Amino acid sequence: MSTSPTAPLVFTGVSQFSSDLQTILSRAVSIASIPLRTLQNEQTTLLAKKQLMAGIRTTVEDVSSAVKALGTLGASRSISVLSSNANRVSVTNNGATTPAVHTITDITSVAKAASETSASGYATADTTSVDADSTLELVLGASTYTITLAAGQDNLNGLRDAINNLGAGVSATVLNTGTGGTPYYLSVTANSPGATTLQLRGTAGDGGTNILTSANQGANAVFKLNGLSVTKSDNIVTDVIPGVTFTIVSTTTAGESVTLSLASDRATLATALDTLTQNYNALREQVVKQVGKGAGPLAGDFIIRLVQEELRGLTTYRGTGSIKALADLGFELASDGKASFNSTKFYSLSSSDFSASFTFLGSTTTGFGALHSDFSTISDPVSGLIKTQQNQYDAADLRITNQIDALTKRIDFMRTSLSRQLQQADSLLAQLASQQNLISASLRSVELLLYGKQTTTGR
Repeated sequence: MSTSPTAPLVFTGVSQFSSDLQTILSRAVSIASIPLRTLQNEQTTLLAKKQLMAGIRTTVEDVSSAVKALGTLGASRSISVLSSNANRVSVTNNGATTPAVHTITDITSVAKAASETSASGYATADTTSVDADSTLELVLGASTYTITLAAGQDNLNGLRDAINNLGAGVSATVLNTGTGGTPYYLSVTANSPGATTLQLRGTAGDGGTNILTSANQGANAVFKLNGLSVTKSDNIVTDVIPGVTFTIVSTTTAGESVTLSLASDRATLATALDTLTQNYNALREQVVKQVGKGAGPLAGDFIIRLVQEELRGLTTYRGTGSIKALADLGFELASDGKASFNSTKFYSLSSSDFSASFTFLGSTTTGFGALHSDFSTISDPVSGLIKTQQNQYDAADLRITNQIDALTKRIDFMRTSLSRQLQQADSLLAQLASQQNLISASLRSVELLLYGKQTTTGR
């Protein structure tokens, strides 16, 4: 925002009319500044509109998110998942939409990565040879990789680096036990869990030349789901129960079972409805301040009218089935238009009505949940109507700024020019007054000389 021109120059005259000339200068600048003050007031109002619109955009976005969240719950039927023993099996909902109960038993193995060390230690890590011909073969499952150690690399450090550079899905490190004459060992670990073959052979194709131990060739997760045997190379299982991800944490004891329950959760839906209520009230409060008597700077703006219509659309939306409106779910409006969430009414819904609420909510593209797109059209930070309005404000602000700058320069020029002219006039008036005083004194002298007395009383 531009600033106003500097204060009027202080007129420092020498004539008896200096104060009058100062008044003329100040008044001229004041009159010339009237359009400038009008522009500055417009810019101040514009800034207030921009700030208010930014706040409304955020709150509209909050309402949109709340409606969309309800649509998501409608599509998923607010399914929550629970494990009866998270120390054995943990579980998360990954899009499940159907209530169900699953039982996991006989967890006899937890998946782990293969990890072996060299069967023998080495005296040093950087000089002791690891293979006579400097050529080895790494085996990981069904894949084999040839390792050729370059000159000076026939040692544990060189072998470690060569293995890590293969990109074979294993990691090699050199261990220093600090014990005995051969404290250095090579450790090779698969990057992924699961039963496999992990060997490092001195001779290609000859398992008898494996220089690694065979104590930990990895393991699969082995368990039963609803009595069906399941074997997975990873403990994180995503493709057995649709929409559910569960993790095998530890083995079970004989006869022990873990229940995974998928059920529609009332508390989750209640929280979402309460969030919508709060966001609705926040947006309504902002809108109310811009309408009616004492309305704010956005009074009459089409965005305000549009938001009012969309809020009304939420409360008047009608569905089919036993749940036809938000009011049936406990969303209630007081006489002043403020919303509240009646949790008692919501939790008193019958099982069939609770189930019907998901049909009412629909999804993010159908039913009540689809209404979020109407609010997104307003609040989208890139292409929304408020963003378009803000761009127009910015353009108007720039235009006014340019007008203020141009007008300020004209006023400054006028003030300087007028001040210079008045200074000249003041000097001339001072000269005239001095000449008048000199003439008056001469006249008095002549009277004294001619008549012996002074007869004039004027200047």
